[in-house]
This record gives sequence, C-alpha cells and structure tokens, in this order.
Amino acid sequence: MEPILDIQKLTKRYGPKAALDNVSFSIAKGSCFGLLGPNGAGKSTTMKILTGILSADSGSVHVFGINAFKQQRNVQRQVGYVPQEITLYDKLSANDNLEFFGRLYGIKGQLLKKRIHDVLLETGLLDRAKDPVKSFSGGMKRRINIACALLHQPKLLILDEPTVGIDPQSRNHIFEMIRHLRDNGVTIIYSTHYMEEVEVLCDDIAIIDQGKVIAQGTLDELFASYAQKAVFVEAEGPFQPDSIHAIKKSYPRNHGWVLETDQPIEVMKTILDAQQSELKLKAIEMIRPSLEDVFLSLTGTRLRD
Repeated sequence: MEPILDIQKLTKRYGPKAALDNVSFSIAKGSCFGLLGPNGAGKSTTMKILTGILSADSGSVHVFGINAFKQQRNVQRQVGYVPQEITLYDKLSANDNLEFFGRLYGIKGQLLKKRIHDVLLETGLLDRAKDPVKSFSGGMKRRINIACALLHQPKLLILDEPTVGIDPQSRNHIFEMIRHLRDNGVTIIYSTHYMEEVEVLCDDIAIIDQGKVIAQGTLDELFASYAQKAVFVEAEGPFQPDSIHAIKKSYPRNHGWVLETDQPIEVMKTILDAQQSELKLKAIEMIRPSLEDVFLSLTGTRLRD
C-alpha cells in the first residue's frame, strides 16, 4: 500500500549546520506516527517543511502521492498543523477564534458554523464557545488550538507538543480525540517530550538526532533491536551481581540492583537457585524495556535536555 506520507533524503541547512541531513521515512494511512528527538534534533524543522512554512534545500516530500514542493497549496488543504506555541487571540472568544481560522481555510457560511459546532463538541468546549480565550485554562487553550487545525477536516494532522503544561483531564481528552481521529482514517504525526504518550498512542516511531533518523519501527521492533533486557533483584545482606554469569552490566536502583543481560530467564534461575543456600531474596522480576531506555541507548541524552 502506498504510504500517505513519503519523505526521501530531506535536507535543510542553516549556514554550516545541517538541521536535517538526508532524512527519510514514510507513514501508513490511518496510523499515529511518533517523532522523537532531543531539542534541536530537527523535529520542528521537519514538521514546518511538511506544512510549507519552511523550504527544504533538497530531497522530496510526497503527501497523498502529491509532490508537496510543487503543489504546496493542494497539500496544505489536506493537512492540519498544531504548533507547540498557542496561536490564539486571547481577547476573542473561542467561537470568534475558530471563525477567524476557518475563514483562512476558505470555509464560510453555514458550513463554517457547522464545523465550529463540531470541533467545539469534539474538544469538549461547546459550553465555553462565547467565553474569551484568556479565561481558559492551559489545557482548554491547547484543545482549542487543536480545534483550529481540525476545521477543514484534514486527512493528515501534525501535532507538535500538544500536551505541554496541561492538566490530566485535558491530556486524557486529547488522547481520546487522537484515537477517535485515527479510527476515522486521519493520519497523525505526534511529536512530544513525554515518551509514555508515544508508547500509548503511536503505531510507528522514528527517533531523530542531530538531523538524522537513527531508528524507526514499531515499539516492539525498537525494543527488539535496541532495548537491553534486564532483571531487578532486591536481597537482604550483601549481593554480588558480578559473580552471576551472563551479566553485561549492573547498577543499583532503589534498594536493589538492575542486571542487564541477554539471558534474563537463566539469570533469574541462577539467583533463585542461590536463594536455596545463602541468598535471602526479597524481590526479583524481569524489567520491561521502556521507550526511554531505547532513546537513551541511541542518543545518550534525555529527551528534555
């Protein structure tokens, strides 16, 4: 099946610095695609090129089979973009903000009224339609920010940090919106600092660092390729992890030890056998790899750095 978005060898330079260096990836229709990377890795540059805000130096972008560089307006009609910054007029009501952005998309009359009603309903803010945005909480502003990008019913929605600084209720509402949109055939690019959100929402993930895609795949594929299996052990008295065969690395965590190994079952068996004699075991468990473990192993830096 032809991907809904296909990026090949995308390059963007600012003087001697390459913000993007031959970036390539593709996204399947109706999926939620996670884009991860440290600050300055090239995520926002990629998204701004996709939406036509920035131009690329070289490479190609095809959206729905359309050359995004040669037919930019055709692509923009099918793409919704939610930037990290709140792009609303505080003194205007939610309804007036939506009317303004709807007209920018070329929507008018009864259709605009219906679309405003629909997106307010979808974001759970229909009862606040006439209130000024300045009276909204941070989470409510984020939801209206998303509503503005949904007015023209885009087939591809690009979300840049949509849950920064918001309350849990708004975050959960945004999650439900994303799932609903995806289930109805909307393809989503999701960039965030919260890796647990990517684990919950995204079907495929690309990790970008220093302008290059360094890994891409499903969560399971990334775990299989890059996550180190490990065992957590907590015991009374002295515990010597280096004495256990097949341990690649060990380090203390909480009141116990993390033992990295390619053979977690064998390591657990060895420790349980030792319990029969001198070892007083309090806890033992296999540690499920996390996306943060994968990210750290690939980039050597935390996402918020």
